[in-house]
Amino acid sequence: MRKTQLLNNEIGTVISQMGHTDSLAIGDCGLPIPMGVQRIDLALIKNLPRFIDTLKAVLLELQIEEVLIATETKEVSPSLFEEIKKEIGDTKITFISHEELKTSLKDCRAVIRTGEQTPYANIILKSGVVF
Repeated sequence: MRKTQLLNNEIGTVISQMGHTDSLAIGDCGLPIPMGVQRIDLALIKNLPRFIDTLKAVLLELQIEEVLIATETKEVSPSLFEEIKKEIGDTKITFISHEELKTSLKDCRAVIRTGEQTPYANIILKSGVVF
């Protein structure tokens, strides 16, 4: 059995296969996931699991060096944006449009779908290195 706190097999497998600058997305329940990109569907009911709880769990395991966030997140859901900043610390944030974020999903190793229903609760995490 895994010693780390992250128990989800699919997420753990994706993270263990990621290399430097590979990307992993976490999205709300309405985020369109492109065909051909692995979907890890955690959505159970409205707002379960929450986006921020999923982000916290992923960050237990994944070293990140940059995040991509839609400009609309900061504008439309400022309290969520503040929670994201708290969780990622001083990690570099690159702002792109929501349309650009959706287009960038095709380059992600996987997209984790949550039950979140807060507008623009989406992020792309760029893998860093631990050395």
